[in-house]
Amino acid sequence: MSWDRLRGRLRSLGPELLGFAAAGICAYAADLGLFIWLRGPVGMDPLTAKSLSFVAGCSVAYAGNALGTYRRRAAGVPRLRQYAVFFAVNIAGALVQLLCIAVSHYGLGLTSPRADAVSGAGVGMALATVLRFWGTRTLVFRVAGGTSGTSSDRTAGREASWTG
Repeated sequence: MSWDRLRGRLRSLGPELLGFAAAGICAYAADLGLFIWLRGPVGMDPLTAKSLSFVAGCSVAYAGNALGTYRRRAAGVPRLRQYAVFFAVNIAGALVQLLCIAVSHYGLGLTSPRADAVSGAGVGMALATVLRFWGTRTLVFRVAGGTSGTSSDRTAGREASWTG
């Protein structure tokens, strides 16, 4: 693949990546805010609080992607099915983060809190985000015919769009 072609492909993914990131940032804020509130003033145990905040974060991310970033994709698919697949993709992302911590902490012997933060919130989050982006665009909001946004699909959507 030539550099020009790669640059063009990345440029065409720009709006999708920005929308995905915006939904993700809102979801992260909802997850973190709810977790802190449930652990603090509500006094809930950490696992229950994190489970509830994770579901809330997934719901915010799904809404942002379904109503924003991917609003023109997979229109004929029932929302409940989309949400279930989206939730499964997010569980897979969470497992990637846990696996990174497990490898770092138990496999490599890097047991400091900083090492756990770097492996889980740094490396793990980056890998999980790539998995979530791929899963969201190819499994949850795939375009009709099972493709995940070929150039003809993207240009067809632009012709009818006011954003050009």
